[in-house]
Amino acid sequence: MLRQRKPKKAGRAGSSPLPKGAAKARTLRVRVTPDEIRTIEAAVKSKNQTVSEWIRSTLNTATDR
Repeated sequence: MLRQRKPKKAGRAGSSPLPKGAAKARTLRVRVTPDEIRTIEAAVKSKNQTVSEWIRSTLNTATDR
């Protein structure tokens, strides 16, 4: 008899839950051209950040946060 694997649970694998209010509330979707994504990836690499971190910091800078 073959055993079926249980699907992995979504969430913070191997981490404890975030404190209340610390989770991100919304998701933004943006379409970019191949040239734009190459530019973003180069900026991300030079700053040693993830794409999400870079986008958040860039948006915060643009909105004077």
